[in-house]
Amino acid sequence: MSAPRPPLTRPDGSPVRALVVDDEVNLGELLRMAMTNQGWHARSATNGREALDIIREFEPDLLVLDVMMPGMDGVELLTRIRASGNDVPVLFLTAKDAVEDRIAGIAAGGDDYVTKPFNLEEVVLRLRGMARRHVAAAADADSLLRVGDLTLDEDAYEVQRAGVAIRLTAKEFELLRYLMQNTRRVVNKTQILDTVWGYDFGGSSGVVEIYISYLRRKIDARGEPLIHTVRGVGYTIKSS
Repeated sequence: MSAPRPPLTRPDGSPVRALVVDDEVNLGELLRMAMTNQGWHARSATNGREALDIIREFEPDLLVLDVMMPGMDGVELLTRIRASGNDVPVLFLTAKDAVEDRIAGIAAGGDDYVTKPFNLEEVVLRLRGMARRHVAAAADADSLLRVGDLTLDEDAYEVQRAGVAIRLTAKEFELLRYLMQNTRRVVNKTQILDTVWGYDFGGSSGVVEIYISYLRRKIDARGEPLIHTVRGVGYTIKSS
């Protein structure tokens, strides 16, 4: 293979994330290493159920799926992924070259298709193109923050949960935006006060607890709790 090109990154500057799902362990590891050499954060799974767990936690920007796997095959796996609203780009791998397999993969929401045996450099080039388009789309949609079924549109100044609009005051909106910008990170009261209320705020830190309770009444009452308290540390927002 030729020397790696400059690494692609997410809009926040972190490495592109890729997941390979293939029951052939050696092949999955080969692809994972090839993507790691591109400067990406790559992981692998050997079956569909393991992949679903990783996708929820890892939130990959790219998927490489083997069509023929025992249990849940690649087409069924992608059908479940798409049903959850996830539009991650997908490259299918298969040892079969039948037209019906290509049609099934594309119909399930696949973006590209490669048959085994394949040229590794060609696969990486295809994945780079898919990643570049996905990163560009993510940058265009950067104003939309999402945690589970909760969305916050910074440009439209709108918040929705499961498609239902939630009315927030200006300060509630700023607090929620700060939490969602730091999804799964724990932020303490001082950080919240400095960012949401400003460095010159002269009130009590208890205002943070009050506004956290306001958000919980409006957001967590509509589904699974998203806003969590880490005792002695601070607050975080995340979906299970």
